[in-house]
Amino acid sequence: MNFIFLSPSFPPNYYRFCANLKGEGANVLGIGEAPFQELRPELRESLAWYYQVSDMHDYGQLAEAMRFFTARFGKIDRLDSLNEYWLKTEARLRTEFAVAGVQASDVAEIRHKSLMKKIFAQTGIPHARGIVVSDAGQARELAAAWNFPVIVKPDDGMGAELTYRLDSPSDVDRFFANKPDRNFILEEFIRGDIVTFDGLAGPAGEIIFCASHVYGEGVMESVLADSHISYYSLREIPGDLEDAGRKLLKNFRVKERFFHFEFFRRQDGTLCALEVNIRPPGGMTVDMFNFACDINMYGIWAKMMAHGTDRLQYGRKYHCAYISRKNRFKYRRSHEEILTRLGSLLAHHEELPPVLARAMGDYGYIIRSRYPAVISDAVKFIQELK
Repeated sequence: MNFIFLSPSFPPNYYRFCANLKGEGANVLGIGEAPFQELRPELRESLAWYYQVSDMHDYGQLAEAMRFFTARFGKIDRLDSLNEYWLKTEARLRTEFAVAGVQASDVAEIRHKSLMKKIFAQTGIPHARGIVVSDAGQARELAAAWNFPVIVKPDDGMGAELTYRLDSPSDVDRFFANKPDRNFILEEFIRGDIVTFDGLAGPAGEIIFCASHVYGEGVMESVLADSHISYYSLREIPGDLEDAGRKLLKNFRVKERFFHFEFFRRQDGTLCALEVNIRPPGGMTVDMFNFACDINMYGIWAKMMAHGTDRLQYGRKYHCAYISRKNRFKYRRSHEEILTRLGSLLAHHEELPPVLARAMGDYGYIIRSRYPAVISDAVKFIQELK
């Protein structure tokens, strides 16, 4: 198998996808901007060839790399980055070079939030109302009908990029006075906790692995407030959440890919779909899959890609939590106190790259326990301020 991995050095933990692909006998071919000698040793050793480009946004350079790899290694079987940022680019390359997977014609409905909502409606799943708005007058009318606050975000954005909460008509006017030149969708504000349905779908759309996470504070809130974040996995997925997730998996025709579906759990207990992401959940969540179940999701994915569906027997042994800290805050406990106090609960901890810091924190801790109360206490211990 010839597998091209775009930007294999970022996010930092994704080198493990390449290493496991090589372990399954694939030719892993990398395309990226970083010089080869700057790649971590484990990644360099995983790549059969690395093609450096000066600008990953220059499609012509990526197409030239594809032609080079095809001439040298033969037919390209798969291409991916597992990163939402490159989703459109990947699809365009797959279409031009006849590579299996998500094609250019498939991208709109898994990138544009307005089109996602149409599929939510077809599926019969309640969802946050939203309309692409063209001017401040239209936005004010909708906000008045839905009641402030409202959320505005790029229709084809990713994460919490350019996402704002508007609390008044004057906020609407200020936003449109400085609006970037792209389409924005206005959404009603939903009060509730963010819960997810995450996992890996096989070649026929079957679920190979699934998990669910509950957020103490959403990524949008964390970015807007430049605050820290925490979220944790559930050992048992609520039935209504798994049912809604399976329906979305089918209606979005997810095959041979990770998925990350976001919902609000409203105050009355009901679910409200927020958005669909056809990629692994962000940050170190794939590592959290591993720590929660004592498995290797990087390897499971690699086996699926190289050999077809790989059945997985697993149990959710632990609640696994990600807990971040921001350098701008003064915390009650030092890093050394955390290591001493939490001890065996700590599965992993590391400093994060600056590009991830606003959303995921400057430093992240992963802990695991069979008991929710232990998780809650650890979040308070790590994030309590002076």
